Amino acid sequence: MKKAGQLVYLQFPQVNLLAGKLRPGLLLTQLPGKHDDWLVCMVSTQLQQFVLDLDEIINLNDADFLQSGLKKASLIRGGRLAVVEDALLVGAIGEIDQIRLQRVKHRIANWLVGK
Repeated sequence: MKKAGQLVYLQFPQVNLLAGKLRPGLLLTQLPGKHDDWLVCMVSTQLQQFVLDLDEIINLNDADFLQSGLKKASLIRGGRLAVVEDALLVGAIGEIDQIRLQRVKHRIANWLVGK
């Protein structure tokens, strides 16, 4: 069963709407309604793309790094969001702790309202 805070593999869509390569994504929340759709945030190892007050870096020495299932320090890209159906989520690799998940959600919410 999927839940917010899990890291999963999916073909994250590119901004030109072409299918992207298989990569990790963070499940932010399940959308309301009868469909099993999820709001997902891209995860990348391209740390140089970090955006202050929006993105979150998971470092090797962070308390939740091992449980994340990631192999390298990674960037949760708050500005790279997609809604995907459950069938496109290949499998859970791990999860982040709830404090980090809430921080990611707050950063995205603040960005959306212009704070």
